[in-house]
Amino acid sequence: MTAFIIGQMQIHSRDWMEEYFAKIPKVVEAHSGEFLVRGGEPEMMEGSDPLPDAAFILEFPDRAHAQRFWNSDEFQRLAILRRSGSTLNAILVDKLA
Repeated sequence: MTAFIIGQMQIHSRDWMEEYFAKIPKVVEAHSGEFLVRGGEPEMMEGSDPLPDAAFILEFPDRAHAQRFWNSDEFQRLAILRRSGSTLNAILVDKLA
């Protein structure tokens, strides 16, 4: 069953962004994933939580692919870089059957 990683990011500095965004698409693709949304200019529709600076949705064939991506050495190296200038909330969900 198709799975999605949905993330909301607060950006504190931009020093990491050029390298991260140059490399992350290839890592996602190597794990059979695809960006459906990247950036997306978030707009508040409901709620009171702070609006993220950026949001993303990644699609994978299933949870196992998404988890292997997230736990891969390649992604974790990039995650360390990303954490140097941002905070991320991310969840893994399944597509409706």
